[in-house]
Amino acid sequence: MRRINALFKRSPKENSELTALLEQAENLSSTQKDWNAVIPAALKPYTRAGTLNHKRLTVFVESGAVAAKIKLLLPGLLIKLQKQGWEITTIRVQMQIKSSPRKAVKTQRYISPAAAETLGELAGKLSGTALGEALDKLSRHTATNHS
Repeated sequence: MRRINALFKRSPKENSELTALLEQAENLSSTQKDWNAVIPAALKPYTRAGTLNHKRLTVFVESGAVAAKIKLLLPGLLIKLQKQGWEITTIRVQMQIKSSPRKAVKTQRYISPAAAETLGELAGKLSGTALGEALDKLSRHTATNHS
């Protein structure tokens, strides 16, 4: 394996590998930009445009559900890309499953002060029981305590 510095120190004629890599990166970036312009906003985070070979664009998706939705939208997406000047006849949808799923963000929920007061009263009546302790804990999760 060659060191990366050796690639940069070469003359432009000798640097054909780096030039080809740079050109491919620019093409992928341009493709992704155009793809983002035509894909619905809800699907953008779950898709990635790939290469364009032989008038066929490859699009990578994260799940079967996203793939199915894109396949339903293919005729319209194809027309939109052609209107942007793309010489494209087909779009290939390919699933690329990530090794670790995205972690769901938990939103903290709170109850209203009136509900907290009612739960607190009930917790007082049931004090000394597991239900009473649980209601007491729940009554302390009001919006005013955490805002």
